[in-house]
Amino acid sequence: MSYTTSYYHIVFRTYRSEPTIVEEHERELYAYIYGIAKNLRCVTYRIGGMPDHIHIFVSLPSNLSLATFVQRVKTETSKWLKANPHFPDFRGWGREYAGFSYSYRDKDKIVNYIKRQKEHHKGTAFPKEYHDFVDDNGVVIDERYFLQDDE
Repeated sequence: MSYTTSYYHIVFRTYRSEPTIVEEHERELYAYIYGIAKNLRCVTYRIGGMPDHIHIFVSLPSNLSLATFVQRVKTETSKWLKANPHFPDFRGWGREYAGFSYSYRDKDKIVNYIKRQKEHHKGTAFPKEYHDFVDDNGVVIDERYFLQDDE
């Protein structure tokens, strides 16, 4: 028997960071993401966000890559959101995403961070949060392409 864990904090945004996730219906979206993750045999610890972006803290099974997980979530939720009358302005997800691994010891810190998104964003705009998140995880950002979506 093999024993593995992989915990990821994933962040992705709406197309052009448009505020198209309607707050009064965001829990429907989070439940839908939870269902996708469950079908992929993932353990979801927290989903949250703002009208222009989503945070997911999840543990992936050993046979599922981060890229495949994000692709499935973005593809399936995009179709669902576009067909859902509660999200009339949703046009799609932004091209990029950030996903970084954490240890089990970081679990409560990440879960609490996601829980406090609404409070956090009263003082910090998403571009700064996202830039800091990527930078703090040691990724060099090419500013020419940062938060850019194709037409």
